[in-house]
Amino acid sequence: MELMVSGAELIWTGKRELAGADLLCRGGVVVGVENGAARPPSPGGPDGSNVAGSAPAERLDASGCVVIPGLVNAHHHLLQSAFRTLEGTRHVRMDRWLATMGGYYRRAGVDPELTAAAAAVGVAEGLLAGVTTVADHHLTWPEGQDSAELAAATIAAADGLGSRLVFVRGTAGDDAETAAASVEALVARHGAGEAHGMLQVACGPAGVHSDGPETFAALAEVAARHGLRRRTQANEQVDVERAAERWGRSPLDLLDDWGWLADDVTVAHLCEITPAERARFAASGAHATHAPGCDVPMGWGVAEVGTLLDAGVPVGLGTSGGGSNDAGNLLADARLALQVGGLTARPPTAREILAMATTGSAAGLGRPELGHLEEGAAADLCCYDVGGVADSGVADPLAGLLWANPGRRPRHVVIGGKVVVRDGELQTAEPALLAERLRDMMRRRLEDC
Repeated sequence: MELMVSGAELIWTGKRELAGADLLCRGGVVVGVENGAARPPSPGGPDGSNVAGSAPAERLDASGCVVIPGLVNAHHHLLQSAFRTLEGTRHVRMDRWLATMGGYYRRAGVDPELTAAAAAVGVAEGLLAGVTTVADHHLTWPEGQDSAELAAATIAAADGLGSRLVFVRGTAGDDAETAAASVEALVARHGAGEAHGMLQVACGPAGVHSDGPETFAALAEVAARHGLRRRTQANEQVDVERAAERWGRSPLDLLDDWGWLADDVTVAHLCEITPAERARFAASGAHATHAPGCDVPMGWGVAEVGTLLDAGVPVGLGTSGGGSNDAGNLLADARLALQVGGLTARPPTAREILAMATTGSAAGLGRPELGHLEEGAAADLCCYDVGGVADSGVADPLAGLLWANPGRRPRHVVIGGKVVVRDGELQTAEPALLAERLRDMMRRRLEDC
């Protein structure tokens, strides 16, 4: 199957900016980006693709659009899509927030039905905002629930909507051996993931605030056995406080000692680290994920993104979950990162932030085929219309994706060469039905709140 994205005002591949270019995808992969008029489909080859008599490439109208790689949300908690703006969860200390959220989880009764409904809403919200890959760090495993079925519910929801998913089997105080066995079962059932695949499995504790060295060691062992990426969080408010109280150390000291500063590890948040910590983090080869839509409004800290980039740290971008960031719009959070960056020592540029939301996030997932549109990349892309009044007068349309038009939504979203959002409409589900299902479910389950 071929898809030609034609008529774009500008295509940003992640490396190049091409005006008046067309992009050709075949078999879910980018096969060329060219200036000028759209190319005709190439003749068929020995693999049988595009053989004589087959249908010509589908043309996707991108006139008046800036085309960029699909956004990669490197840090989400999809379950929290069901728990937004709840009483007692805004502008509070992180320890209080954790306790309050835990109470809501218990009252709602987290089970596969709720997990599936929340994941469907969160994934659909992301797709409509241009997110083609989402990493879900799932941390809630209620006693009495089958962890395999909870994971399968999220995986099935993403699959049904046509989104790429990185399912992170997380822990937050779980028994170390139980968590490791759960990861083993997850890999046995779903596989670890492969290049250009729709599902990838990863693992990692919530952070040193919730788990000790035994859990970090157990998950490191299973990750090494199956070649999984490791993910955790560090340096939000409670993480720093509890590390000091329990061990008299900083979170990054502990992660280093426990073998969790390495090139297969991605650490979310990294708020307000010291210059010495930044240098050590950079030397380790570990990746970082910025989540300003969570940390900034909650008052839990600010990551110095520009200085991290200057130190050579690969940085991605994530929304975190709906319990702290009530939206899953990664481009909106990219804009916030750009704005908040003006208060830091070295403000990042719009292009740096866009790179974080694409290639930077993909690098942290170990997915070199994602986050760019050069030849051989996965055919994941977004077309953003820049022809309206909100973009009028914008001299730099690529930077304008962030600086101008808050709340911008893509006209089209393509994943693996398939159009999943066309003219702003989700093609794989009815968003209103997904929303109604979750809304009714939460109303029933929290009716006494």
